[in-house]
Amino acid sequence: MSLLPEPAPDFDDPLGLLSACHLRIRQNCELLIRLAQHLTRDEPDSPVREAAASVHRYFALAGRHHHEDEEQDLFPLLRADPELAPLIETLTREHQSQNAAWMLLAPGLADPESIEDREAFARTARAFARDNLLHLETEERFILPRAEALLDPAQTRILGEAMARRRGIASPLSLAESQSTQRNR
Repeated sequence: MSLLPEPAPDFDDPLGLLSACHLRIRQNCELLIRLAQHLTRDEPDSPVREAAASVHRYFALAGRHHHEDEEQDLFPLLRADPELAPLIETLTREHQSQNAAWMLLAPGLADPESIEDREAFARTARAFARDNLLHLETEERFILPRAEALLDPAQTRILGEAMARRRGIASPLSLAESQSTQRNR
């Protein structure tokens, strides 16, 4: 029995990494809802500002990367499956809707004191969280299991490398290949 938590997936396991991102999206959506509820009752204090900054950081960068990972790298690999093509189009439209909702939330999260209509902010936050959670359920039920079945090791490696590059990280596989090439010179 290990008392240590399981290590997070890395770019060698891009589908596991996407799944781990889903967990973080859920956590940030839950935090966003609690934050929005607090703001309907009380002025922003230091913990609220910290929570808002945390949610803002996550969705402004990691959330954007997550959508790009799917739309630019994963979905194109899966579009050949005629059963998934319509679902992928729906999920892509949902990303656009989520991005539009994010644009409404981002300024208030960046500066909670600037939120003029806190009830409207809370409604937008709840809708954003709800839409994200439903979206994740669909991806986890249909997309990720199908990707696991369809992608071969080379496609999985390419997916992981693209995800790493997007974040400015050399994937372990690329790094190992680069080091091997340098040794052979």
